[in-house]
Amino acid sequence: MTSPDGLRPVDVLTVAAVADVTPSVRRVLLTGTAAAVAAAGPTVNLLVPRVGDPAPRWPQVARDGRIVWPIGAHGVSLRSYTARRQDPATGRLEIDFVLHGDGPAASWAAAAAPGAQLAVAGAAALGDRPAGRLLLAGDETALPAISRILAAAPEGTRGVALLEVAGPEEEQDLVAPAGVELRWLHRGTLPPGGSTLLADAVAGLDRPAGEDLFAWVAAESGAVRTVRADLRGRWGLGRAQHHAIGYWRLGRAMGG
Repeated sequence: MTSPDGLRPVDVLTVAAVADVTPSVRRVLLTGTAAAVAAAGPTVNLLVPRVGDPAPRWPQVARDGRIVWPIGAHGVSLRSYTARRQDPATGRLEIDFVLHGDGPAASWAAAAAPGAQLAVAGAAALGDRPAGRLLLAGDETALPAISRILAAAPEGTRGVALLEVAGPEEEQDLVAPAGVELRWLHRGTLPPGGSTLLADAVAGLDRPAGEDLFAWVAAESGAVRTVRADLRGRWGLGRAQHHAIGYWRLGRAMGG
């Protein structure tokens, strides 16, 4: 309900189940109202409470979508994530958290148990668009978004998805059109953000012929800058033909 000053409460979701998808990725199943789940994606602003805080002070949302924070300490952090799946009809939302580091979202997910709560406030598009040929490139943080793009791609779509993870144990089952190659890149003992695998893999590709092409890239910011320069320079892609975004920055907490 909107108050006289135009502010409305955020949508609070409750953890129903937690499962480890891979050694470093934890999937949290959240439940809430149909309206809240429908509004929470594909990219959603998560309001993550401090671990162990039984009564976080949630912000409110203004008519223009701005988040209005309470005065003083509130114990809530804002992070952007991609919903792995959402089903408004059943009020269910799945978020995959990469557990690298000790940022507020990773810490919350590591401790999450049924009954825990977090909130959502606003959402955005993935920045993708249909094309006859796709180039998808990302690390662990981008897998939920890439999985959604692949699942929505028409059956005749062709292309390649370059997926950087630590090793075979971090690979996930992704549904993709038959013409899209899934190419897993293993960085081994190097830390996240510590390899050039993704940029090198893109540099090793030849630009496909034709203009019905779209590239979508998300990973550590430095890697994304290198790939973006390659796509704009050597590939000659215009703004409408690519979307490249840094999901996290080396030395800071991961998002995605």
